[in-house]
Amino acid sequence: MAIEEVFVGGAGLMGHGIAQVFATTGRRVVLYEPDVARAEAGRERIAANLDLAVRKGRIEATARDETLGRIRPTADTADAASSGLVVEAIFEDLEVKRAFWSDLDARAPAGAIFASNTSSISIDALAAAVAEERRGRFVGMHFFSPVPVMPLVELVRGTATSDETATSVRDLSADLGKRVIVSADRPGFIVNRMLMPFLAEAMRALEEGIGTAEDIDTGAKVGLNHPMGPLALADFIGLDVCKGIMDVLYEGFGEERFRPPRVLVELVDAGHLGQKTGRGFHEYRSR
Repeated sequence: MAIEEVFVGGAGLMGHGIAQVFATTGRRVVLYEPDVARAEAGRERIAANLDLAVRKGRIEATARDETLGRIRPTADTADAASSGLVVEAIFEDLEVKRAFWSDLDARAPAGAIFASNTSSISIDALAAAVAEERRGRFVGMHFFSPVPVMPLVELVRGTATSDETATSVRDLSADLGKRVIVSADRPGFIVNRMLMPFLAEAMRALEEGIGTAEDIDTGAKVGLNHPMGPLALADFIGLDVCKGIMDVLYEGFGEERFRPPRVLVELVDAGHLGQKTGRGFHEYRSR
């Protein structure tokens, strides 16, 4: 099925990037937030990304204008009525996501594919919010940040996800220039199942005074040849997001290695969420 219009729920860090990659490939995009000002802010972030690409000579100004012209901000879920694909990229909370999907179930076309960008929550748990006849077209489509740059999509099949839906999402991801890996519907899927215990162990090393945040990150970059240290990476992802994923993993597996470390909980409780607030395990002067 050719998908010409995409409804993206959420215009934040992930949502605006997802909207950008779909619009870049020639598709119309409806970018949704309950507050239209936030949807418009997401479109402005896309404009800034594209302006940078023009300045660096990666795209022409005409391509930037055409891409932006395909993106329409909205605060009305009824605007999903002509979309062949709905991608949800909202806060990593089961009940918030289920409320979104229940609403979209009543508004999107019967044949539309429903794809969640969740990084850890069960696809079956989310699909339970829609009518049974739609669950075969419900799938996980987990992008990585920054979406226009990172070339990976995690395809997560729920119990009811049809072969046709999985094939459509695989083909669509390839059209976006992404490589696909397929994960079973388990907490954290593949990438975060590996990543979060690594980040948590770095946090515990900091808690125990084994090294400073700078030394721990340098150890990973120089000693393990990682492009970014684990604490800086957690700051980039968002400490609230990391904690949310660890909560899902700990609840799902009940193993101590998945429990959010105390230092992470304290930072989140204090509102220090990493780069987006200017402070996390490191401090950031410009936000």
